[in-house]
Amino acid sequence: MDLIEKVQNAVVNAGSSYSEDRLSAYENALKLEKGLNNENAVWALEQMIENFKVASEKKLPLCDDTGIPHVLIEIGHEREIPKGFFNEINIGIAQGLDKLPGRPMAVKGNDTERIEQSQGLYNESHMMKPASFLIEEKDESTYGRRIGVDDDKIRITILLEGGGPEIRAKTYRIFHKRDSNIVFGEALDWLKESLAMLGCTPSIPAIGVGRTHFEANALMLRAMAHGDLSNQTDIEKYIAGELNNTNIGPLGLGGKTTALGSFVNIGSQRASGVRIVAARPACLVEPRVSSFEF
Repeated sequence: MDLIEKVQNAVVNAGSSYSEDRLSAYENALKLEKGLNNENAVWALEQMIENFKVASEKKLPLCDDTGIPHVLIEIGHEREIPKGFFNEINIGIAQGLDKLPGRPMAVKGNDTERIEQSQGLYNESHMMKPASFLIEEKDESTYGRRIGVDDDKIRITILLEGGGPEIRAKTYRIFHKRDSNIVFGEALDWLKESLAMLGCTPSIPAIGVGRTHFEANALMLRAMAHGDLSNQTDIEKYIAGELNNTNIGPLGLGGKTTALGSFVNIGSQRASGVRIVAARPACLVEPRVSSFEF
């Protein structure tokens, strides 16, 4: 299978499939809400699980908002980037969006016209171009819990980012006074406010803590790409637990399942009284992610 086809399939899989740890988390949440006799939460979770199964079996989009493609590339120490590599990824993304199909959301026009959306939209799914690629050399401590790509391989990860979570995401500085509780406390305040308005809970919120706004967001993207609900850190368990205490519940209908877990990635820090934090309240179908090695 060539690179174009692999990327195409990754786009379709990201937009239509759920990983085993995610399905298990939903099934465990359903058992919890049944035990608590939360009828609204039970109904919502049952509908979600059925939606995931149908989408996976028929290769249909998990959500009408099929998202903006984001690409993470990890390169092994002994692997060279082949000729035409980036062009083939872009072709594969375009073909994957057409096959999914992606919702036509690309805006026509020049810089001002695109902002004002005065020229309308393209009808073709493939006109939705991906965001700038994030490219990194192999890192043995990738996300702190998994070994990076093999030395002779390239790992490509496709993320599909929906509009609702992006609207309610936040990247900002936190004056932390050398206290991690302040950092996570403020991030939790952001997430509690945004999840109450999001509507499409339960969430798997993602947090990146870095030295710059770019780094914090890159760390957050890596958290979404590599996170595992079956292997949560103490910090991730704490974040999810605090959010579940809000009783926002599935679809905002109340219950103990506001968050299925969380994905937190803490990078290098500088000698400073400030930490830059990116926090994104994923909706119930996110992160939509698929990876392969090439």
